[in-house]
Amino acid sequence: MATAYISRTFGTPTDEDKWTLSFWYKKCSPTSGVRVLDADGGGNEGNIGFDATTGKLNFYQYQSSLDTQLITTNVYRDVGAFYHIVVIFDAANGTPADRAQIWVNGERVTTLGTATYPTTLYSQINKSGVVHYIGAKGSASTSYCDGVFSHMNFVDGSALAPSYFGETDSTSGIWKIKINPDVTYGNNGFFLKFEDRTNLDLDSSPNAHTFTTTGTITPTYDNPSNNFATMNPLDNYYQAATFSQGNNT
Repeated sequence: MATAYISRTFGTPTDEDKWTLSFWYKKCSPTSGVRVLDADGGGNEGNIGFDATTGKLNFYQYQSSLDTQLITTNVYRDVGAFYHIVVIFDAANGTPADRAQIWVNGERVTTLGTATYPTTLYSQINKSGVVHYIGAKGSASTSYCDGVFSHMNFVDGSALAPSYFGETDSTSGIWKIKINPDVTYGNNGFFLKFEDRTNLDLDSSPNAHTFTTTGTITPTYDNPSNNFATMNPLDNYYQAATFSQGNNT
């Protein structure tokens, strides 16, 4: 998905100010800047992604001024495993610090370098009439995703814990995927499994929303339930090779 993205214009939300995004992502480069979900509203913007320089996770929403911003202290540079990321937004929550949350592999990220929580009922993500981009920075078509997505769920109108989308394996103790989460998606909700190799932007939620793919997305069998051993760009000093196809080539 290095020069491609998926997009859809959102309709009337079930609850603009309450939503959950869950996705599994395997980085192909430790320094890739990834716009996972970008809501481009012509001057206003909402974004969830990884910083290219630091490898930190960030979530922000902007309307005339910065309304929400979370930046992790932890860095996420592992290119050999899938991260499960959950972002929860609930602007009406009575506890300010619970209005915006980031979870990684089933654990809440509480050590934040920046923490600006919403003080108004406003969300650019999940806003009617706004184009939402997956894998790129809005209409500018920059900050392309350099990695592998799997099982992306967007739930409109509910603030859901990561346990709806993942669970701890009783044998290994590893956080693993729930392939068929039991959730109510709401009007704008969707479920992109990225498993139909002929239709990678297929919405498997009951909404069956139509998405638009710009560019060419490369399919792969690498997924959270069958994590491939891939070539490692961190151990590439002598060969200076160019990796592609999710570090399989």
